[in-house]
Amino acid sequence: MSEDFVDELHNTLGKGAVLSGADIDTRYHHDLAGNPVPKPRAVVRPRTTEDVSVLLRLCHREGVPVTTQGGMTGLVRGALPNANEIVLSMERMNSVEEVDASAGVAIAQAGTPLQKLQERVEQDGLMFPLDLGARGSCTIGGNISTNAGGNRVIRYGMTRDLILGLEVVTADGTVLKGLRKYIKNNTGIDLKQLFIGSEGILGVVTRAALRVFPAPAERQVALCALPSFGQVTTFLRMARESLGGELTAFEVMWNAYYRLTVERVKGVAGPLPTHHPFYVLLEASGSDPERIHADLEKLLETAMGDNLILDATLSTSHASAAAIWRIRDSSVELGRTFPYTARLGFDVSLAIGRMEEYADTIGSRVRAIDPHAFAIVFGHAGDGNLHLNVHHEHTPDKRDEFEKLVYDITGEFGGSISAEHGIGILKRPYLKMSRTEEEIETMRTLKRALDPKNILNPGRIFTV
Repeated sequence: MSEDFVDELHNTLGKGAVLSGADIDTRYHHDLAGNPVPKPRAVVRPRTTEDVSVLLRLCHREGVPVTTQGGMTGLVRGALPNANEIVLSMERMNSVEEVDASAGVAIAQAGTPLQKLQERVEQDGLMFPLDLGARGSCTIGGNISTNAGGNRVIRYGMTRDLILGLEVVTADGTVLKGLRKYIKNNTGIDLKQLFIGSEGILGVVTRAALRVFPAPAERQVALCALPSFGQVTTFLRMARESLGGELTAFEVMWNAYYRLTVERVKGVAGPLPTHHPFYVLLEASGSDPERIHADLEKLLETAMGDNLILDATLSTSHASAAAIWRIRDSSVELGRTFPYTARLGFDVSLAIGRMEEYADTIGSRVRAIDPHAFAIVFGHAGDGNLHLNVHHEHTPDKRDEFEKLVYDITGEFGGSISAEHGIGILKRPYLKMSRTEEEIETMRTLKRALDPKNILNPGRIFTV
């Protein structure tokens, strides 16, 4: 990339749209996982879809690679620029353009933070159900690019299930105007599905039509202690049967996660003792507050009478519900209490019935490499998604060995190496453990067709 090309970007896109040299802040080459890379040659910050189209036309003409950035909350090195790439930051395309309560649709630009969208639709008595701990900084475009899951998948599904239409700019600057505001649309290939979960390698999402729902009048949260994972799965089945559509979250925490979060994360208080083997965070919501409260109380009483749960606490206010959720949402803060060079985070999915065996296998094989190493396990049990962190402070030189071990075990259990965080660059060597060679080659075929010069997020997911 020549200086003349950077000058052309400055001249074409206008003042403030392009940063270069000393004007490039460190946040454009660091991510949530703490991975620093060299400063990019330029950062482009469009305000409109047309700006994105102009940029990509120029980059396509010159063969200049581009990495698209949202909130930089990813953990797989998907948004950090490689050498000779420029950054396309969506930070200034951050508006909620429309909320249509009658149609249950919101239109938002891709750089809109998730929490901003949530708060905006709440003003109209609505909710956007996608929710995760990084809500304050992750963006709608990033959620779409990774098909984010989060806390309420058990009821509302993944991001894919919440998208009605997308506006996308392809590698050559072509704008695909697919912002349709209805669910039923059987008019050929559903193009939006190509871009959801594809981590920006096929096109840049600029705007989205999103499904929104009436906000529940009541949301109750319970924290329960359980003696075994067998009781966890039985309790999940009972909760599904008892609460039906009222069940909006079912999160499980192994003892180490709950105990260490309460002990090490500032501002987190544990309403239950820290010695129990398992903890479940259960959320129920709906339009009838009295019924929600009664149904949840009855469920807890029945479960305790059947010796499924050992102890439980039920939220009594929005503040107490938020305090319980903070325990589950503090995984990043907990990780930061350990040395960065000796911790590894994983995001996998597998059959719920095999989760305990999987976690036990991880723990025993990790200790076989380093007797002092240990795994912290937690996740969205209701939809088969586990997160685990491996800590090996005494053997920082064995990072690669631990990483390969966890993915090998995930493959043995027939699981997915990425449930909701994507592949990026860090997981790319292990993609073959979850996808066949034929599937990967089909992905490459799509990439070559839509991005023949390989300028969009090159090297993410796979190499071409």
